Amino acid sequence: MNLSQLYKKALDLEFLSVEEGMYLFEHAPLTELAFVANEIRKKQVPHGKVTWIIDRNMNTTNVCTANCKFCNFYRIPGHAEGYITNIEIYKQKIEETFKYGGEQLLLQGGHHPDLGLDYYVGLFKELKSLYPNLKLHTLGPPEVAHICKVSGISHKEALIALKEAGMDSMPGPGAEILDDRVRRLISKGKCSAQEWLDVMEVAHQVGLTTTATMMFGHIETIRERFEHLEKIRAVQAKKPEGAKGFVAFIPWTFQDVDTLLKKIRRAKNDTTAEEYIRMIALSRIMLPNIKNIQASWLTVGKKVGQLCLHAGANDFGSIMIEENVVSAAGAPHRFTAKGIQQAIQEAGFEPQLRNQQYEFRAMPQMEEQVITY
Repeated sequence: MNLSQLYKKALDLEFLSVEEGMYLFEHAPLTELAFVANEIRKKQVPHGKVTWIIDRNMNTTNVCTANCKFCNFYRIPGHAEGYITNIEIYKQKIEETFKYGGEQLLLQGGHHPDLGLDYYVGLFKELKSLYPNLKLHTLGPPEVAHICKVSGISHKEALIALKEAGMDSMPGPGAEILDDRVRRLISKGKCSAQEWLDVMEVAHQVGLTTTATMMFGHIETIRERFEHLEKIRAVQAKKPEGAKGFVAFIPWTFQDVDTLLKKIRRAKNDTTAEEYIRMIALSRIMLPNIKNIQASWLTVGKKVGQLCLHAGANDFGSIMIEENVVSAAGAPHRFTAKGIQQAIQEAGFEPQLRNQQYEFRAMPQMEEQVITY
């Protein structure tokens, strides 16, 4: 293969094959990869600003039967520490989110064996009746698949009902690596790779915007990473005309502190800063039909995140007023609204507050967040 030809193909926004992506990963100098990815970013996001969002990651429940070996957050059914969040907690945390300038809940939870479609429809309707301006970026393909199994309904039936109840958009958790060899070893109780993709395809068909993710740096092969990107790209290519489909792609690194995946499979997060930046650049190169690439400062930190903004990333994600799952596995990094804007400016870009649809928001009147969790 010829690097110059691959760079030209990428700059022309053509789809690179898995083999071509792997070749770039293994042979392209990082400076050249970053340059090509940055040029693509300029074409796809010509305003040149770096976007960010204020939201809160809340959990509906920590009770889960998926038994993911990288998760320290979940509790098995019947565990003394298991909970289902009650409406008073939602009200307290939503009002606090509004106070800090947020307008959205990123609402996720476990695979609770007793919570089906009726529960989530009722919850979403109640939250929207109390807070009509609240945006619900909620659930994820494994949770939707679980709800469908519990309730005996199709993906389409569930997603239409959830959307009518107040679901505004869907995040992309539970993708990990979209290969069933990997999934059997790290998250056996979750939906298959194909079902994850199928749920997302249906979500786009019913008019929901979504995001896609990849958790890497554990037991996957390099080929499996690039097959993951190819599968995400293929689903995006099927979205209905005029639909946004995946509005963003977020690759992040496995967090290994005290996880079963580290203890049993000897998986250790050895991803270097250079490798993460390389994967950001290749995400931009391999996914020319997804406009926004987000740097996961939560897992790699401020400095690496800033470098990613020169290697194809155009979004810095959320200040995350609350986040419990990744933090429980050791992610130590935090930002306030002021801090995230300063980080973007230090990297040489203009920060721009956005909503989940990647529409610009004016800065609201807000109290500076004080992180206490």
